[in-house]
Amino acid sequence: MRAIYYDRQGAADDVLILGNLPTPSPKAGDVLVRVHMSGVNPTDMKARTGFSSAMPYERIIPHQDGAGVIEAVGMGVPASRIGERVWIFEAQAGRAEGTAADYVVVPSANAVPLPATTSYEIGASLGIPALTAHRCLFADGDLKGRRVLVHGGAGVVGSAAIHLAKWAGAWVATTVRKPQHEAIAREAGADLVLNLRGEDVPARIRDATAGKGIDRIVDVNLVENLDLDLDCLANGGVISSYAMRDAADESSIPLLRAMIAGAVFRFVYIYTVPLSAKQAAIIDITACLEAKAYKPVIGLIVPLHRTADSHTALEQGAVTGKVLVRVVD
Repeated sequence: MRAIYYDRQGAADDVLILGNLPTPSPKAGDVLVRVHMSGVNPTDMKARTGFSSAMPYERIIPHQDGAGVIEAVGMGVPASRIGERVWIFEAQAGRAEGTAADYVVVPSANAVPLPATTSYEIGASLGIPALTAHRCLFADGDLKGRRVLVHGGAGVVGSAAIHLAKWAGAWVATTVRKPQHEAIAREAGADLVLNLRGEDVPARIRDATAGKGIDRIVDVNLVENLDLDLDCLANGGVISSYAMRDAADESSIPLLRAMIAGAVFRFVYIYTVPLSAKQAAIIDITACLEAKAYKPVIGLIVPLHRTADSHTALEQGAVTGKVLVRVVD
């Protein structure tokens, strides 16, 4: 099979190789998926560059997310799954081989049925973004009637959070940094779009919520936004942080302010989220897809042989929306 792989860490153009590797076979509990679309995420960049760890395997096929069709199953998996359209999550978590290849083997539970009306492009856009957004939003209970603030509403996780929160019946405000991102956030369904660089966000939030504040905040940059978050938070509200700019990032929490606000801090790293939470998320994500309420912006699709271009574009922030690799022409 064709595959993109690397055997050392470094820049995309320097280390990503297109080659032919043996097609893997599913073991007990696994499925073999013919990959149609592969999703690219920041964690794929971090693994390739050694952001948090050295090479865990001698050779790595990158990418955690994707979508395709099950072509074979291992012992214990019903044969009825063969031919099933699926979206894939955590393909390369704890394994050397991800979705940047013609085929990938994953545990059966990591290949989730894709609704008939959902494209492979959307399917490959789920995985890390949708599961992360769901955990940030729903870990502390139902969202119906709640007030939510999503930072970075034009981003991949940010827009996923808006889609899921609106589907669940929440009122949603979001922040952006560029005027051109405002339309993207509104199209995602946000009730209120605020520009961090030109508006008094806490004042606008207080006005919009009749002084009640925000129940759930989904934050892409807690180090920068902490003071703003506490200014916007309702008493007993939750601040969920899912990203960091640098492995050395640190933040000091103003304990008295947080205590007076009854603030709850939640830190989300999708790979350590309990399986039961992921299973609950999959149920909700499927319902959201079936309601046609999940509509991610696809910013870039490249063919498999140009995978390095997709990594570079994502690293340079040159794309707004999800970055995908088309494996099946």
